[in-house]
Amino acid sequence: MNHSTEIILTIAGIVLVHGLIFYLLTRKSRLIKGKHVVVTGGSSGIGLWAAIESVRLGAHVTIIARNVSLLEKAKEELEKRRVRDTQLIQFRSVDLSKSYDAVKSTLEELERTVGSIYMLVNCAGMAICGTVEDTSIEDARKLMDVNYFATYYPTRYVLPKMKQAGDGIIVITASQAALMGIYGYGAYAASKFALRGLAETIAMEAKHRGVSVTLALPADTDTPGFETENRTKPEETKIISGSGGLAKPEHVGKRIVQDALKGSFFSIMGVESWVLSILCVGMAPWRGPLLCFVQFYLLGPLRLMGLALQWNFQRIIKNCAKQRGQRT
Repeated sequence: MNHSTEIILTIAGIVLVHGLIFYLLTRKSRLIKGKHVVVTGGSSGIGLWAAIESVRLGAHVTIIARNVSLLEKAKEELEKRRVRDTQLIQFRSVDLSKSYDAVKSTLEELERTVGSIYMLVNCAGMAICGTVEDTSIEDARKLMDVNYFATYYPTRYVLPKMKQAGDGIIVITASQAALMGIYGYGAYAASKFALRGLAETIAMEAKHRGVSVTLALPADTDTPGFETENRTKPEETKIISGSGGLAKPEHVGKRIVQDALKGSFFSIMGVESWVLSILCVGMAPWRGPLLCFVQFYLLGPLRLMGLALQWNFQRIIKNCAKQRGQRT
C-alpha cells in the first residue's frame, strides 16, 4: 500500500467516524406529551408497560383489550403514574380480531372523545405451540385472527389519517419468530412473519408521508401469555427457546416505546435479538449509517454462527425423537 492510498483511507476513516458521531448526537426522539397514544393488548404484559411508559412521557393513553376486569385494574395503575392532572386515561373493551367495522367504530369514538391518534402500539397477540400437523385448523385460524388481523384492523384505520396529518407512529409487536422458523412454532411463526411483511410494506408506503413504523421483536417475556404458551410447547421448543432466558415486560414495554420515538424500524433487547435482527435484516428499511455499517461487516460471520445454531437445533430435535423412540 503506497503513501497516497494510506492518506486517502485515513481521511475516509476520519470522515466516517465524524459522520457517525454527528448522526448519533443529532438524532432526536419525537415527543408524545399531550398526544393521544392507543395501546392494544394494554391490560397486561408488554402492552401494559408500553402504556405505562407512554403515561410517564405525558401522553393521553387509551388501552384496548377484551377482559374488562383486567382493563379496570390496568387503568388504575396508569392513573397512579400520571405526570399531569390533565392526562386522560381510558380503556375500551373490544375484540380487535372480530371485524374491521367494530374496530373502526371504537377508534372513531375514541378520537371524538380524546383526539386524533398520534401513536398506535399494537401489542395484542397470543401463542399456541405445536408441530404443523399437531396444530388444529381452528387454532391456526385463531392465531392469524388474533396476531395478524387484530393488528391489521387498527393499523388500517389509523394509517390514512396519519398520512393526511403528515405525522404519526405505528408499532407492530411481533417476536423473534418473525425472523426465523422454530420447531413447534409453525402456525404462530406464520402469523408473526405476516406482521413483518406488513411493517416493511407500511414503512415503504408511508415514510414519505411522515409516518414511522417500528417492528418490535421481543424474546420470551415473563407475561401471563407466556405462561399459557408454555402449556402447549413441545419439549424440543422448550429447549431451543429456553436458551435465551426470560425478559421482564417492564423492560420490553419501555424499550418498544423509546425505540418507536427514535424512529427505529427494529425494536430489540439483548444480544440474541440483536444478532438475529442483523442476520435476518434482508430488505428491512434503512435506519442510519452506523447500523448499516455494522450489518455490512457482521453479516458474513453471523451467517456462520447461524449455521452452527441450526446444526445445534437439529441435534436437539434428533435427541428428543430418540428419547421418544421415534425414527429420526
